[in-house]
Amino acid sequence: MSLNDTPRANRIHIGIFGKRNSGKSTLINALTGHDVSVVSEIAGTTTDPVYKTIEIYGIGPCVLIDTAGFDDEGYLGSMRVDKTKVAMEKTDIALILFTDVDITQETEWIHKFRERKTPVIPLINKADILKNTDTIRSKIIEICKEEPIIISAVSKTGIDQIREAILRKLPDDYNNTSITGSLVAEDDLVLLVMPQDIQAPKGRLILPQVQTIRDLLDKKCIVVSSTADKLPQALSALSKPPKLIITDSQVFPLVYSLKPQESMLTSFSVLFAALKGDIDYFIKSAAVIDRLTSKSKVLIAEACTHVPINEDIGTVKIPRMLREKAGNGITIVNVHGNDFPEDLTPFDLIIQCGSCMFNRKFVLNRVAKAKAQKVPMTNYGIAIAHLTGILNKISI
Repeated sequence: MSLNDTPRANRIHIGIFGKRNSGKSTLINALTGHDVSVVSEIAGTTTDPVYKTIEIYGIGPCVLIDTAGFDDEGYLGSMRVDKTKVAMEKTDIALILFTDVDITQETEWIHKFRERKTPVIPLINKADILKNTDTIRSKIIEICKEEPIIISAVSKTGIDQIREAILRKLPDDYNNTSITGSLVAEDDLVLLVMPQDIQAPKGRLILPQVQTIRDLLDKKCIVVSSTADKLPQALSALSKPPKLIITDSQVFPLVYSLKPQESMLTSFSVLFAALKGDIDYFIKSAAVIDRLTSKSKVLIAEACTHVPINEDIGTVKIPRMLREKAGNGITIVNVHGNDFPEDLTPFDLIIQCGSCMFNRKFVLNRVAKAKAQKVPMTNYGIAIAHLTGILNKISI
C-alpha cells in the first residue's frame, strides 16, 4: 500500500460469486482492466479469494473479491467454499453470476446475502454463447424481483451497466463517515497521546493513528501529538486545554489522571468501535465483565495476524486484567485474522480488537452472529475503559 492509497478496510468491498467456470475471474479482469485473476477452463482454478484494490470511476476506492465456486466439491473443495463464506462476510455488494438454468445454489446464496442485508446484483454471463438466457432471466426475476444484467465478461459487454448498478446499490452512508464523528469541529484543538511501543513499526505510526490524524485534518482541526511519557510537557506547552484528547486504550488511567477537567477523553479503539461496530452493544456487553468468574470463558478476537509479543494487548495485557478481575482460573481463547468460531455459545464474552484491518460489514456480521447466539460482545477500548473504571467518563 502506498502513502496515497486508501486502506483496504475503508474501501467498499464488492464480491463476485458463482459456480465454478461461471466467469468470475474473467469478470474481475474485465472490471479492473488487468489480469488480476488466473483464468482457465479447468473448474476450480480459483482457490483462496483474490482481493484486488482498485478505483472505479464514480464509486472511488474499492476492493474486488474473486472467490472460489460455491459448487466446489470434495475435501479441498469444501475448504475453498469455507473461504468463500468468509469473503461473503466482508462483502458490501455481491455480484452473482448465472450461467445455468439450474439456479438452486445461486438462490441459496442470495438468501444468505439477504439475511446479512447485503445488496445483490444478478448477472447472466456468457451471453454470447448461452442458449437459455430467457429462461434463466425469468427465474432470476422471480427470485430477485429485479432485472438481471446480461453480460459477456470475455467481450466486456455490459461492464458499464455493472458499474451503474453498483452505484445504485451503494449504502446511503458510504464515504460519509467520520472517525471522530461530532466530537470535534473546525478549529478545535485535539491532542493525540500515542505510545510508540514495539508493535508500531520503526519510523511509522500504526494505522488507526494515521487514519484519525487524516480525519482531524480533513475537519480542519488543530492537531498536536505526544507520547504518554511527555503528556505533562505537551499540556503545559498549550495555550489552552484541548477540546479532545485521543489516546491508546492501554494508557487510559494515566491520561485520565493528567487531563484537564474541561477536555474530553476517548481512545482510538473506542472511536473505531463506533465507526465499524455496534457501539451500544459493545457498551452494554462490557457490563458482563463484572460478572465473570474463574469458571468463565472469554474469546479475544484480533484482526491482525502478527506474532504475539511481550505485553501484547490481546494475548497479555487484557487477559492479565481479566484474571485480576475474575480469578486466575478464567479461560481465555485467542483467535486471529479471519478465524472466528461458528459456535459462540461456550463463551461468556467476546472481546474484538479495534478492527482497523476489517471493514464495517465484516465486524457487523460478527456482532450479528454474537447477538443471534445471545453472547455479549465488546471491543478492546470499551473493555479496558470498563476494567479501569472510566467508561462512564469518556466521550463516544
